[in-house]
Amino acid sequence: MKMKSFVPCITTAVALFTTFALAANSFAGSNLYYAAGLSSATRGTLLDALQGTGVKVLRVWLDGQSQSQKGTTIDPFPDLEPVTIGTYNDTVLERLDDFMIDAQAHGIKLLISMHSFNALQAGDIYGQIYGTGYFYEQTTPQQQFDARLEHVLNHVHTSLGKPWKQLSDYIFAFEASENEAMIGKGQQYIEDHQSWQCDRASMTKSVLGDNSDILVVTGGECWMDESVQPDCDALDVISIHAYGAGDFATSSIQTYLAISTRENDDCPTGGALDTNTRNSNIKTWASQIDAAGVPWLYWQIIPNADPHYGYDYEIGVGDASWSPFQAAALAAGQATAVFDYSEYLL
Repeated sequence: MKMKSFVPCITTAVALFTTFALAANSFAGSNLYYAAGLSSATRGTLLDALQGTGVKVLRVWLDGQSQSQKGTTIDPFPDLEPVTIGTYNDTVLERLDDFMIDAQAHGIKLLISMHSFNALQAGDIYGQIYGTGYFYEQTTPQQQFDARLEHVLNHVHTSLGKPWKQLSDYIFAFEASENEAMIGKGQQYIEDHQSWQCDRASMTKSVLGDNSDILVVTGGECWMDESVQPDCDALDVISIHAYGAGDFATSSIQTYLAISTRENDDCPTGGALDTNTRNSNIKTWASQIDAAGVPWLYWQIIPNADPHYGYDYEIGVGDASWSPFQAAALAAGQATAVFDYSEYLL
């Protein structure tokens, strides 16, 4: 579960394994969309802290960043396709080459998000040409995007000398589509374009091969209802993002393990809560998710003091909410999961 600690604006990603079921320990993870920009020292600060919480997975992005983020000083890096579709700048991949080696040494694997609706909507090269409609609807952008996915999967690690598709010791999963594909376009649109998710997953699976120990996952939507859509043999995991506290209830999550739907609304917005309420929410929601038997990924742990920007979803290492997160993450590692993730974790 990718979890933000404030109401009413919360994001979660629940991993629902569709291909196997054998109870074992669950786990916690985190997200950092600008991970590729961290210096070696800052990366060490983050990974040391996450290792101390028992975090097993860190979700990272391939979208470029031109300036420091969330109070974190970063080394800027361009988009994977900064100017022309099909012309790649591998800086972000090469930065993550270094990152995944350090992460693996800390017992952490990467979940790699190949693209983001945020970048599409903000006008990256795909957004400039196709917008947020034709991108999902027309054949040409789908073929071009598949080529992007294939390029990433076949990227040869700069020091290990192997393509990413073979690095199961370092990579937990590939998010075959993108972060929150089609978010805000409504559940009916998402249902009508389920094949977009499945086709990207099928292409990714074909490159990975049938015996790969790297999982293929979705990138979530706005509500659990929208997220639990794809009926696709190529998907190993359905990731669920939810912007409403009610979706954190154990009974709600268990309902989605059986896959059902309800009416959804537009994603709400909201502000930060006081520290005591925030810490209480972290404890409560994490324990409810644990009780449902699914892992969660917090949005997001940063390697510096939280500057309290925007809706303030972050926790900085050493902040007032760090200890509650640490306790929640350690508890997740002792909780029983509905599905056995052990062969995919360090």
